[in-house]
Amino acid sequence: MHPIRLFLLLFLAGSLVDCAEKKDDAKPVATPSLTLSRTDVAVGSPIDMTYRFAMTADAPPLTDDYTVFVHILDTDGEQLWGDDHLPPTPTRQWKAGSTIEYTRTMFVPKFPYVGDARVEVGLYSPKTGERVPLAGETTGHRAIRVASFTLRLAADTYYVVFKSGWYDAETSEGMVGSGWQWSKKEGALSFRNPKRDTLLMIQLDQPAMAFQEPQQVEIRTGQGVVDAFPLSIGRPELRRISLTAQQMGNGDTVDVTVVVDKTFVPASIPQLKSSDARELGLRVFHVFVEPKQ
Repeated sequence: MHPIRLFLLLFLAGSLVDCAEKKDDAKPVATPSLTLSRTDVAVGSPIDMTYRFAMTADAPPLTDDYTVFVHILDTDGEQLWGDDHLPPTPTRQWKAGSTIEYTRTMFVPKFPYVGDARVEVGLYSPKTGERVPLAGETTGHRAIRVASFTLRLAADTYYVVFKSGWYDAETSEGMVGSGWQWSKKEGALSFRNPKRDTLLMIQLDQPAMAFQEPQQVEIRTGQGVVDAFPLSIGRPELRRISLTAQQMGNGDTVDVTVVVDKTFVPASIPQLKSSDARELGLRVFHVFVEPKQ
């Protein structure tokens, strides 16, 4: 036999043995599944994702607070973006035979991709990177395919303009769809008037240890306060505000103001170890307008 052909055969044989040796024979501890609020999703819009982990009857205790990884992939298997998160009930508290279920809202990032997408989930330790064995349609590396949907361009987008009272947009390096804008004490938003009852969604948070008490936040239109709530440190909020046609008025545009009762300057708070001299209110990640049918 020709030496080169012999080498290739030996190489392929070795590869097959290596793959067999790496086969994951660990016993799954849970079966994940995912229910989507819609399977036809416009770029930039929100989608409600209900996660469900059914623990096996003999699952051993999970000894770490594992993170749920969520990967959105295109038709070539390339990751578009992710939504890794800690589940509301820490995994240390998950019990054998129990079912853990919760819903998160994910905003589709605004980028130039339309077409089919699939969702893969799993559990990993943020300390070691080790992944937990799960049951289901595996795609390798203990990732389970749980859902798919179609991405399309928005047919009628109510684009929201950040007007006065906002700082420039910021992003987290390497994190698609993770942009935000800091407000001042008051931040003005504007969008085209749908002239009918509408759902306004605002995703925001306060990450800085700057206050002893939660900030008090008000969302206002020209007709007055349409939402008011306390914003605790480190607890992201997604506010779903129903606006009537009357509250939005008869103008061509609707003006909405986000107001906080107190602001802070990072540079003036020693424990923050920051040189940022801006006067900051809160962070806004997404604002979405959806007229009601």
